[in-house]
Amino acid sequence: MMEISLTSSEIPAPMVESRRAFPVLVSTIISLRTRDAVTRKVSSQVLKKAPDIDSMIVIKKEELEQLLRPAGFYRQKAGQLKRIALILQRDYKSKVPDTMEGLLSLPGVGRKTANFVMGMVFGKPSICVDVHVHRISNRLALVDTKTPEETEFALQKLFPKEEWTGINHIMVRFGQNICRPVKPLCNECPLSDQCPSGIQLKG
Repeated sequence: MMEISLTSSEIPAPMVESRRAFPVLVSTIISLRTRDAVTRKVSSQVLKKAPDIDSMIVIKKEELEQLLRPAGFYRQKAGQLKRIALILQRDYKSKVPDTMEGLLSLPGVGRKTANFVMGMVFGKPSICVDVHVHRISNRLALVDTKTPEETEFALQKLFPKEEWTGINHIMVRFGQNICRPVKPLCNECPLSDQCPSGIQLKG
């Protein structure tokens, strides 16, 4: 099996200020099934109107839906964000929880979102497995898994905890630029001579 090591310079510094947790959580919910460029634009507009838990509770659902419309599934996401804000106010003293159990209790939050928030906001070791991480990990034969959750647990066994949070950051860039889902650029890949999938793709 090939060895991949993440250097400290490649791992993004955590946003340790807990006040950043709610905006990051909102943006991550918006990003689901949405292109990155759209996510950035819509998140900016939503957070101008509802930058914190109290303002998210107060904003009218119809107004929130209009802000979210370009991101798709806007009615569903509006309902989730409104319910999340109410739950955080009622059950978590208006703070985003920093545990997997607490985050998964929120509407629309799965393991990918929970791991992203724990790693990027609270600096807790976590592996956020999106489509890029799942695809690339299997292509490189680092894992042999069927679901993102299986990939998360398999990668936890391969990498030391201090490298977990950086895995998503690196593989997303790699997946967007080189190891693309369709027509991957194997001839430009620095791992092509070690990658079993690359050898097959180049024939």
